[in-house]
Amino acid sequence: MSKFKKDGKKNTPAVSTASLPDIVFMLLFFFMVTTVMREVDLKIKLSQPDATEIEKLEDRSLVDYVYIGEPTNTALYGTLPKIQLDDAFATVEDIQDYVIEKRADRPEAVHGAIIVSLKVDEETKMGIVTDVKQELREVQALKISYSTREKVNKKKF
Repeated sequence: MSKFKKDGKKNTPAVSTASLPDIVFMLLFFFMVTTVMREVDLKIKLSQPDATEIEKLEDRSLVDYVYIGEPTNTALYGTLPKIQLDDAFATVEDIQDYVIEKRADRPEAVHGAIIVSLKVDEETKMGIVTDVKQELREVQALKISYSTREKVNKKKF
């Protein structure tokens, strides 16, 4: 005679779902904080050149981007290099208005620290880049950077 009866039928307890909403909201918050939204939809082909001596820009909120390259839709726009400002194609003459408009959106104290970053396709001729730089010079946008990708040196073993 035993004191304890052995039941052959033991049920497993149900999984508690009380903490499930906490986990879902924690994941949602994590993805909201870490996700970076793309600011500009590129309409040009952009394969940046390699560089060995590069520096990262400190304050990206003070950077305005000018994209130059061959359009992705060559049937509609042709194969000549185009300038893209924000989400639209532009001409060289539009650059001054673009820089003035971007300056107006920022406090006057940071106007001297604004950098114009040129993202130029590696196959683009320098003629259009020189024209863009001349227009930037006209509106006193003298801080210019070229965006590149870091060259990876392959080591031979």
